Amino acid sequence: MSDLAWVPRSCTLPTEDRPLRIAEWDELFAERLASTSRHGPLRLRLHLAGGPGVEERVRDLAERESGCCSFFTFTTNPGPDMIGLDIAVDQQHTAVLDALAARTTTAGRRS
Repeated sequence: MSDLAWVPRSCTLPTEDRPLRIAEWDELFAERLASTSRHGPLRLRLHLAGGPGVEERVRDLAERESGCCSFFTFTTNPGPDMIGLDIAVDQQHTAVLDALAARTTTAGRRS
């Protein structure tokens, strides 16, 4: 699957900006991802290592992603050392969440 093949047609982010957004997610995963857990086909939880500015970075990226892909619902759960990021989608976007979950694995191997 190419880097952009999983991006749904409903995404309103300009095509030329999509590789940059994917790179932002990959960088976050490579730098901060501690673990993931899947709570059914429509929900994914990311556990991200905290640190100065990380919560703001996660919130900003999630907000921008929701702006172009409104089918995503992001919920941040900050803790002292770890930030939980819950990601949910509707039934018709399960494949997009599957692809995002797969990227968490491959991004960690690229770091």
